[in-house]
Amino acid sequence: MQRLVTLSVFRVIDCWVSDLKMVHAFVLFCLSLFGVIAAFGVETDEMKSVSVMEGDSVTLHTDAEIKKDDLILWRFGAEDSPMAEVNRSAQIISVSESTKGFKDRLQLDPETGSLTVRNIRTEHSGIYKAQIIGNKVIRKTFNVTVYARLPVPVISRDCCSSSSSSSSYCSLLCSVVNVGHVTLSWYKGNSLLSSISVSDLSSSVSLHLEVEYQDKNSYSCVLNNHISNQTTHLDIGELCQIHSGNISV
Repeated sequence: MQRLVTLSVFRVIDCWVSDLKMVHAFVLFCLSLFGVIAAFGVETDEMKSVSVMEGDSVTLHTDAEIKKDDLILWRFGAEDSPMAEVNRSAQIISVSESTKGFKDRLQLDPETGSLTVRNIRTEHSGIYKAQIIGNKVIRKTFNVTVYARLPVPVISRDCCSSSSSSSSYCSLLCSVVNVGHVTLSWYKGNSLLSSISVSDLSSSVSLHLEVEYQDKNSYSCVLNNHISNQTTHLDIGELCQIHSGNISV
């Protein structure tokens, strides 16, 4: 009986020692991995800002010399959702279609590791991260902003204006709907008269202007963001027709 107890104790000790060796081996592996990274270093570039119009394609370039045994990983968003992978040594090129909203939009260059997003949408704005693992670790980060295509501003008579000088001036309103991160401006020739900017998505943005009925200057209303603009030129003769009681001619 005593012998059985002794054997059981030795088996427990043997299992404990075996587990301890496994833990020790794992710790040594982690230390060696960190040692490799420390030895070869981690190269991190500054974040690049990229602006693109909705519906266009954008390519995020790694600008790195990719070697045969390098592994390239792409991730997106705050959750670091996996997007694509290139493992040239194993001849594996995979694109994750499960990443939200990217189905059939991703293209990966196996030679450079650069990632292309086709027909990009506003919901694809965010942080893109590339990690190239080889003799050293290279990290690339891109902040992509996708702008919606701009509508054409609409100029109309401002029938609600209560200007004290309405008898000699034509009241106008330039308007756009469903826009965000834009500036709406009135110009007289090339000179800025007034402007209004909105950051968040707005259902309607408008800007008022008064001109004399017989004004011969050129006026335009411009809607713009960082990468595009839309312009509507004012036709005073069409919108500001002279009616009896407004002005004497």
